[in-house]
Amino acid sequence: MPHRILVINPNSSEAVTRGLDAAMQCLRTEGEVIIDCVTLHEGPPGIETQEHADSVVTPLLRLVRECEPRYDAFVIACYSDPGLHSVREITPKPVLGIAESGLLTALTLGHRIGVIAILHKSIPRHLRYLGAMGLAGRLAAELPLNMGVAELTDEARTFSRLVEVARELRERHAADVIVLGCAGMASYRARLQATMNVPVVDPAQAAVAAAIGRVKLGWHSA
Repeated sequence: MPHRILVINPNSSEAVTRGLDAAMQCLRTEGEVIIDCVTLHEGPPGIETQEHADSVVTPLLRLVRECEPRYDAFVIACYSDPGLHSVREITPKPVLGIAESGLLTALTLGHRIGVIAILHKSIPRHLRYLGAMGLAGRLAAELPLNMGVAELTDEARTFSRLVEVARELRERHAADVIVLGCAGMASYRARLQATMNVPVVDPAQAAVAAAIGRVKLGWHSA
């Protein structure tokens, strides 16, 4: 039987979900790993504030409870990791948040982590989380694109800004690994890495890769 991973986009943007689905293709293995990406339709168009993040916890719990019998692991595909610990309380199966997974993966790829946020107002929320993880000393800087989630579908503008911000992280702040601080950036990872010549972590891919490993090794929560 193949292992089944459910990736949940907690915002209501189908464009973000389609980008996530495309980014997962490299991790799918026919007959071994099935990765389904779904949209939480009760969510806001983009999770850009703490209020947005808090608002999706209850519908996330409801969705995971409904899907729990059919899946072996769950990934919450928002860089705020909304509801991560609440979802872990309702299932012994692996539950991964993309911010946690992306940052932990970056630790293995470089020493100074640069994070690209969507908006300046997102950064304080991210820094609180980074501090709670005990990783503040490894952060080179976090800089914003100053583009909302809906604007990330403008491919030319988004990629241009990603390159500008990544270059500033690398050259001004000496970042040697870059983390994309929004699930909506997933489709740009490979191009950005090739352009910048430093490791670029898409946190959704990092989370799903970790989920696959946990399922294959039989690692469940205590």
